[in-house]
Amino acid sequence: MTNYLKSNNIIEDKIKIGEIPAILFRPKDERELIPTIIFYHGWSSNKEIQRIRGFILASVGYQVIIPDAIYHGERKALDNYGGENAAKYFWDIIFSNIEESYSIINEIILNYNGDPKRIGVMGHSMGGITAAGVFTHNPNLKTLAVLNGSCGWQDSNNRFKEFLEVDSYERELEEKVNKMDPMNNLNLLIDRPIILLHGDSDTLVPIESQELFYENLKPLYNHKEKLKIMKYLNLNHFVTTDMMEQSIAWFYKYLLN
Repeated sequence: MTNYLKSNNIIEDKIKIGEIPAILFRPKDERELIPTIIFYHGWSSNKEIQRIRGFILASVGYQVIIPDAIYHGERKALDNYGGENAAKYFWDIIFSNIEESYSIINEIILNYNGDPKRIGVMGHSMGGITAAGVFTHNPNLKTLAVLNGSCGWQDSNNRFKEFLEVDSYERELEEKVNKMDPMNNLNLLIDRPIILLHGDSDTLVPIESQELFYENLKPLYNHKEKLKIMKYLNLNHFVTTDMMEQSIAWFYKYLLN
């Protein structure tokens, strides 16, 4: 495929962190510590499909790393991503992403000049759910942007099960979802910068879970401006240009400086 994403000011590399293949965008000739964004892709996607979003973020001054999740991209991609495999693998992938995030962050800091005090996370759909979990359970991360994802895991999980016609998962998995759910760990999130961007007609990850999370977390914030939800009228499960622009503005305010 022709590489149409080119810039004299941005370097793109394919890298590997342990067993994790990733794409890395970074400013050329950058000698200072670099603010970095980890971008997580969604279900059935992969790092290559998200290249344009990484390029956009890098073009305004960020280092961006996009890893492949297990069972995606170069990591034994599934033959299909239908309901049966979604029920079987979805949460395992998210928990794997969270566990692997520590290795990715260490690599960013040790070998790619990432500023340990300026690392943010972002993701779309399953990637947004992942990013929410990574951010919640790592107090060193500076900010979070979620595109059509969920920070209310239990509520979303109930909706997913109904959609997939699954009565329940194994008890251990259900317990882990509930334990790691950002909604059940609000004390870890108070006054940390979070922006939620979501289509109000999303049929895959309904916005109601995000609204519930927002309404529960907002009263705990001393600085209300650090928590924001943006609803896009009549939008289904898509990322818009405005979502990217609003994310860039958010990172400028809470990550770049």
